[in-house]
Amino acid sequence: MRAIRRFTVRPVLPEPLDGLADLVLNLRWVWHAETREIFDSIDPELWAQTRHDPVRLLAEVAPQRLAELAADRKFTRRVELAVAELSDYLTEDRWYQEYAAGNADAPKSIGYFSPEFGVTEVLPQYSGGLGILAGDHLKAASDLGVPIIGVGLLYRHGYFEQSLNNSGWQQERYPLLDPNSLPLRLLHDHADQDKPVVIELPLDGRTLYAQVWVAQVGRVPLLMLDSDIEFNSGTDRDVTDRLYGGGSDHRLAQEILLGVGGVRAIREFCRVTGTPLPEVFHTNEGHAGFLGLERIREYMTGVDGRPALDFDAALEEARAGTVFTTHTPVPAGIDRFDRELIRRYFAHYEPLPVDRVLALGAEDYQDGDPTKFNMAVMGFRLAQRANGVSELHGEVSREMFHGLWKLFDTAEVPITSITNGVHHETWVHPALLEVLESARGNGDTILDGYDWAGLERVDRATIWTMKRRMRIDLVEMARERLTASAVTRGLPSDWTADVLDPDIVTFGFARRVPSYKRLTLMLRDPERLKRLLTDPERPIQIVIAGKSHPDDEGGKRLIQQMVQFADQEDVRHRIVFLPDYDIAMARPLYPGCDVWMNNPLRPYEACGTSGMKAALNGAANLSIRDGWWDEWYDPAFGWAIPSAEGVEDPNQRDDLEARALYEIIENEIVERFYDTDSHGLPQRWIQAMIETVAGLGPKVLASRMVRDYVQKLYTPATASSRRVSATPTSAEELAAWKRRVRELWPQVSVDHVESLGGETVEVGATIDVSALVRLGELRPEEIEVQMVAGRVGPDDELLDIQSYPFPAGVDQPDGVRRYQGTVSTHRAGSIGYTVRVVPHHPDLASDAELGLAALPKISEP
Repeated sequence: MRAIRRFTVRPVLPEPLDGLADLVLNLRWVWHAETREIFDSIDPELWAQTRHDPVRLLAEVAPQRLAELAADRKFTRRVELAVAELSDYLTEDRWYQEYAAGNADAPKSIGYFSPEFGVTEVLPQYSGGLGILAGDHLKAASDLGVPIIGVGLLYRHGYFEQSLNNSGWQQERYPLLDPNSLPLRLLHDHADQDKPVVIELPLDGRTLYAQVWVAQVGRVPLLMLDSDIEFNSGTDRDVTDRLYGGGSDHRLAQEILLGVGGVRAIREFCRVTGTPLPEVFHTNEGHAGFLGLERIREYMTGVDGRPALDFDAALEEARAGTVFTTHTPVPAGIDRFDRELIRRYFAHYEPLPVDRVLALGAEDYQDGDPTKFNMAVMGFRLAQRANGVSELHGEVSREMFHGLWKLFDTAEVPITSITNGVHHETWVHPALLEVLESARGNGDTILDGYDWAGLERVDRATIWTMKRRMRIDLVEMARERLTASAVTRGLPSDWTADVLDPDIVTFGFARRVPSYKRLTLMLRDPERLKRLLTDPERPIQIVIAGKSHPDDEGGKRLIQQMVQFADQEDVRHRIVFLPDYDIAMARPLYPGCDVWMNNPLRPYEACGTSGMKAALNGAANLSIRDGWWDEWYDPAFGWAIPSAEGVEDPNQRDDLEARALYEIIENEIVERFYDTDSHGLPQRWIQAMIETVAGLGPKVLASRMVRDYVQKLYTPATASSRRVSATPTSAEELAAWKRRVRELWPQVSVDHVESLGGETVEVGATIDVSALVRLGELRPEEIEVQMVAGRVGPDDELLDIQSYPFPAGVDQPDGVRRYQGTVSTHRAGSIGYTVRVVPHHPDLASDAELGLAALPKISEP
């Protein structure tokens, strides 16, 4: 028989142990070693059995053990000290408080929206890198004291648990999660503590209801909306059933709940707790983009006692304080819905006119599909500031979305980049963290309490012993998981106790399994790979993991191909595929690897933070120069696999890149790892570990990333938002100015351009340029005239451009205005220039914001 209902019985803790509840319900324990040690000491065997879940631990520990601990003065004192230390962590000034004291535009609060959050395996609300990044963003914000409020959904089945069948085909299981057995609390109203806060929103002509669970991530509250409540019908209760599941209607309902419902949930949370309302709203990928529509709706109906605005003014209010981060360089990774589906869902979303809603997501550019509503396009149009997640990804994004700013050079598309980072206290092995924390060095190498150059002062034998311990942890975890997988698959498991060896160079490869990440590139020449794995003198071993989306049959076939290779008796002790890749597996995996492999099709890897986690643990990267590795690659930190992007035949390209992969392993990696001195120490390898941690440590930290967001995006967005809302009419005036400029822009033209010098000049000389510009009814202060110069390409296109504003012009007869300026030549070669006119206003974030520019007409030959 199966239960049709369930309820959770929480333990009653003895009074001396009350503090344990505070420690459990604040997820800081995820990255705070001392708190985890307290949980472990309660019952080490049960702590392991519950997979390090403190809620389950306290629910299942024997009452006699709790009574024993309550009488143990030493233990209760540890709990008291931990609670006091947590209180200090939550209340003391940290980096952001000092930053805000010196920056008047620092936001009082930031809303951070994401469809998934990977904070801990205990709260399985993530599928891959996007969620892990979001979780690390919250953790780092907490450590820095940044006042962020996270917003997501609570999926009752999470993503899925992965297993394999006998043939190696991926199987999915969706276990039901009980929020009452998770480290969450339900948001209740102040006036009635027995009444949970319930938000309402329109959904396709009906009302959807959701309650709000709060996960406390250190100092950061994470609000998670849950539609599985009695107010909803069966269909609506399933809106938050699973992450990235269902068809278009289901996905759209989730994204409306996340965006529209998320804004309403923040308002309720701030009302109940007294937390300041966000001044900045950060959309982590396009899934949460509807938050902009809800904010526009609020401004149009009058919010916080302010007068109601029209659509255009409300749009300016919302845009000014919105940041949009795009995470995919793959068009298939962008959510697109049929326009008629959007029309249906937003037809009664008063007072927003549905045609204006549709226009925000319209692919009204060359090669766009007029029948589709594009969530990323809406994200860019609703955010005044946008970014990619590595320098290369920023370049790719500017190229992908150039159609939105087609009158500007690709380099001028207003999408910047902030490279992702990882939360070191989550991902670095505790033994290594202890070494780095205790080491003392000069101030330049110390960041966030750790000296990243600290390994320089550690004995080489100690470093190597520590790394071997990390490999042992990985080997033990792999054997345990491989044994369980063999049993699930109905295979013998007697051989799994001897797989892998802590003294063999260990490679790791773990990530989602779409085709462009090329899980099976290493299998292009299976016999060559076998020789590497089974070399009698210098073997390698590989640990592989990854999930394919349940609907991705191609990805599942790649997994099956890899599993079937790893099942072969002659190699199965040297290469393993571990199912159900999650945070629990990742924690020992990254430190236990000596080399981290990544071989996507360049440039389709937006960032690739798994290699960062491995590098922080002293592993070398062996990667295509894509994502973050393109930006920070150095031979001291690993190897770059040559990318054959110019080869059009995909099979030939794979062959070339696989051959390069094998050659690096055979001729460089294996040779260096097994090159040991008389004490058995690989001195060159250890030196590379030291240089990797010291060189990449400060760069790949999530704390660096969050500081970048605060300084480069959040603070400027706050300044813009405050300017636009400075007076009751500020937004209306800006919107009216934009309408006027768009209407009058056809009158603007560049009539004539001439150089006042010769066509050949020397480096260092100046070029004088004069232009006659027709402004029509626009005023001179409403535009800027620029000379744009750069190298000349084969079709006379300008490359590596720079723009130089002209000084104020002088009126001439016939309604034109003369502008004259100079530019210095800094390099030799063929240099070209042109003149353009762009709108100018102090509240524009970039010259390209309106997408308008006037250029001289070029006569065709």
